Amino acid sequence: MQNRRQVTAAGLLLGSGLLTPALAQSNPSPQSSAEQFAARLSAGDIDGFSKLFADSYVNHQQSAAAPAPANVSPKQATAAFFKARLMAMPDLKVAIEVVVTDKEHVAASFVYSGTHKGVYFGVAPTGRALRFTSCDIFRVQEGLIVEHWGMGDIAGVLAQLRA
Repeated sequence: MQNRRQVTAAGLLLGSGLLTPALAQSNPSPQSSAEQFAARLSAGDIDGFSKLFADSYVNHQQSAAAPAPANVSPKQATAAFFKARLMAMPDLKVAIEVVVTDKEHVAASFVYSGTHKGVYFGVAPTGRALRFTSCDIFRVQEGLIVEHWGMGDIAGVLAQLRA
């Protein structure tokens, strides 16, 4: 309910002229960051996706199956990981199942779906439809994602690729 009140308050301020659309967009809600995360990936917009993250971004998620490359920033590593996902599934769509927010955090359950048309995790294209999930928590400051904690279903992806 808190987010609904914030949106309503922002709407009232916009309607009254006290808050301009440019100012409203300069400090979007944490929920907006999750929505843009899904929208940019669904549009295949890796450059726009990368701009969602602060240069000082910290990724707390560690994965033995998908370790971050050496000598790149966490922001660059995250962009590279999702660029590889988009190359493997050019028709990738990302939906949000559930979202929970507070003042500077958003937790979201994302559902990814697409067709395996490129090499992914070392597996040649199979043409299979893939569907998998992740649960992610972002800390957002000044409209940018500054920290991430999460769990993705890489084991589920690999099982689908090798089925």
